[in-house]
Amino acid sequence: MTTEPALLEKRGHIALITLNRPEARNSFSPEMLVRLADHWEEVRDDANIRVAIVTGAGDKAFCSGADLGQLIPLINGAREPQNEWDRKILADPDILAKGLLRTFDVTKPVIAAINGFAVAGGMELAQGTDMRIAADTAKLGVQEVKWAIFPGGGSTVRLPRQIPYAKAMELLLTGDLISAQEACDLGFLNRVVPQNQVLNAAFEL
Repeated sequence: MTTEPALLEKRGHIALITLNRPEARNSFSPEMLVRLADHWEEVRDDANIRVAIVTGAGDKAFCSGADLGQLIPLINGAREPQNEWDRKILADPDILAKGLLRTFDVTKPVIAAINGFAVAGGMELAQGTDMRIAADTAKLGVQEVKWAIFPGGGSTVRLPRQIPYAKAMELLLTGDLISAQEACDLGFLNRVVPQNQVLNAAFEL
């Protein structure tokens, strides 16, 4: 199995992007974000691709947000760049926004197949998609506040537009997690399915 942290597979007219760091709950490393941003560009530019699905490797997490040991120290200047991926992140501030679909329009429908925890930046990536299917075991939340980090992926703007304002503010200010079923009841998810059916359900859409 490849060790690349973000994979792009084309199945007919469907692009499948997999966040591939299951040992780290698919958290965003600098390399993952750079590759993810590149994959979104390819999805946009490939005329044969009509829809994209993004999911996480393994059965524990869709994405747990930024890698607190790699990405955050790099961005806030607590560590020096050590490789080409670090240098690319620092050279192009738009990579973060592009990877999280914050300021980048793929121009094609994007489906999130949320196979597990979607927290912090993982929840923010989900907010950038058009349709969302989650495992019945998934938990979702914007947990940056628990680490005194501003949710830079757009949650302060996007989340109140996607679920009721009062609940959005509760999640943003407390960092609490909600179940997939509650997220569905709030209108954030299209449907909730058993964990082993998430990807199939996304392809069926």
